Amino acid sequence: MADPATYRPAPGEIPEQPGVYRFRDEHGRVIYVGKAKSLRPRLSSYFQDLAALHPRTQSMVTSAASVEWTVVGTEVEALALEYSWIKEFDPRFNVKYRDDKSYPYLAVTMAEEIPRVQVMRGAKRPGTRYFGPYGHAWAIRETVDLLLRVFPVRTCSAGVYRRAAQVGRPCLLGYIEKCSAPCVGRITPEDHRALAADFCDFMAGDTAKFVRRLDTRMRAAAAAQEYEKAARLRDDIAALERATERNAVVLQDGTDADIFALVGDELEAAVQVFHVRDGRIRGQRGWVVEKVEELTDADLVEHLLQQVYGEEATDVPPPGRSGGMRGDRPAGTVVSGAVPREVLVPVLPSDVAQVQSWLSGLRGAKVDVRVPRRGDKRELAETVRRNAEQALALHRTRRAGDLTTRSQALREIQEALDLPTAPLRIECYDVSHTQGTYQSASMVVFEDGLPRKSEYRVFTVRGTDGDGATDDTAAMREVITRRFARHVDGRTVSKDEETGAEDAAALEPAPLRSGPIDPTAARPPRFAYPPNLVVVDGGPPQVAAAAEALASLGVTDVALCGLAKRLEEVWLPAEDYPVILQRSSEGLYLLQRVRDEAHRFAISAHRKRRSKGMTVSALDDVPGLGPTRSAALLKAFGSIARLRAASVEELAAVPGMGSKTAAAVHAALAPASGPPS
Repeated sequence: MADPATYRPAPGEIPEQPGVYRFRDEHGRVIYVGKAKSLRPRLSSYFQDLAALHPRTQSMVTSAASVEWTVVGTEVEALALEYSWIKEFDPRFNVKYRDDKSYPYLAVTMAEEIPRVQVMRGAKRPGTRYFGPYGHAWAIRETVDLLLRVFPVRTCSAGVYRRAAQVGRPCLLGYIEKCSAPCVGRITPEDHRALAADFCDFMAGDTAKFVRRLDTRMRAAAAAQEYEKAARLRDDIAALERATERNAVVLQDGTDADIFALVGDELEAAVQVFHVRDGRIRGQRGWVVEKVEELTDADLVEHLLQQVYGEEATDVPPPGRSGGMRGDRPAGTVVSGAVPREVLVPVLPSDVAQVQSWLSGLRGAKVDVRVPRRGDKRELAETVRRNAEQALALHRTRRAGDLTTRSQALREIQEALDLPTAPLRIECYDVSHTQGTYQSASMVVFEDGLPRKSEYRVFTVRGTDGDGATDDTAAMREVITRRFARHVDGRTVSKDEETGAEDAAALEPAPLRSGPIDPTAARPPRFAYPPNLVVVDGGPPQVAAAAEALASLGVTDVALCGLAKRLEEVWLPAEDYPVILQRSSEGLYLLQRVRDEAHRFAISAHRKRRSKGMTVSALDDVPGLGPTRSAALLKAFGSIARLRAASVEELAAVPGMGSKTAAAVHAALAPASGPPS
């Protein structure tokens, strides 16, 4: 008996979207398939106290060894996918849909003299128009019940119809005006056939005019204060929209396709593939591949198809070269061991004609490789993409949240950079600007491999003349100097300065604190904790500028490196060649996360400053005027134009403004109001 706690996913890992989940035993066999409107609360309910669970549920969770899930767009898609997988895997703990029924369709028997509307399952009959399939038979009946008010088409069976015609009296639906009663001659067969054709047109998609009609009736009822009637019409509109909801999981009969999705970054990508056979999803697989070289999405798709369908190749060699990514493909990726008629991909391969020819040779018939643009296949491709995004996010969360993985990453960085200890505290810096204007820099802090957002900092780059730095290296030199000047000043001040005693602890770097900070303890000065490693976003020029700033301050106990974006190379000061970490290295993954976080934080600060500068740029150069008093002036006068027209006395009357500052503002704005020189 397995303990459910051994395979319980963390609550934050489970998405809140609709989806389908599968429990597997220790041999990988699916033992239960379920669906949920929201996956997180539903899966969490299985991992409560065993005594609170139903005995059958207890048996299921203790027999399982793992749980996995697939995100879909709607509850209808979840129901249809659950049905498909119960048929596919035949789980022993499932009881629903074990009667071998097919999907329900809404059918109109146009081949009969008096067409009939009904719910049908099973094989299709000639001369009958089908609409669907649908996930809920009751939704079809609700729709039919609604539409019978507008299209009173026959719905009774042949026996009921003959009996009513014999006695000359219609059934109940005829009396309540939900049937036009062709059985007793209230409508001719020709008019009834035209009514059935209108019903088919509505179900084929021409729904807007009927919805508008109901909406008009609802508004008229509300205006006449007939609120109960208006509420019924409102519910009818909602039922109509739900019943006619398009289902992206069950495609038209005969659809034979594999639908791929790809989501990733420079180092890795999450792949998802749904295998559709005979219009139903017969299987789904997902895995994460590592990019061992720089590839475009088109190249990656080409290599992906080689890996997935390569097992089918015997005498037919795959196109192009192999390699390009690394990742063990799960067994059984190709459903039924065959290449489908269609391969739907997010982007076309580099040489799509050659790939199609290769796949056609494997299948023995034509294979179409294309990007879905519209319709049900496009919607299903979007569902596959959402699952790929979820899989990549889950992979990153588990990778970053695992203590063993973080420890391995810090150890790899220590070995690669030849550090005396593991870099428990890492600070990363990045500079952002727009053609040299509104220069902003960021400092992000990672402790024990996790972000410490409370210690993030933003720097406004001033430069030597107050107009910003001349380039990125000068900006980096300024930021590093300002940050570590505070640190040097803070650690050289003795706590016992008044007695003349020298505090040795104050002269040493402050100890690292990876745990939570006690709010009752005395707040340390800013930048009190020195980093073990400083990372700058850039290559040798940025690293040289940062090393020069540290050397000018006499800081020798802090390691330094730079991470270049394109090739992910690690540069050390005064080194001619970079340190190359393996693409699959946990250390490189951590450095990439730190660098990307610094880049994101710097861009956010730069955009905020640029947006603010575009609004109050005329007041930025006024000496002694800060953002608070600038905002007060704009609030009092409303615009820069009114500020220019104001006198010194009017400016000084604003709360917080003095006569000296008011005179400075007036002098700064006055030239703009005079004639041009």
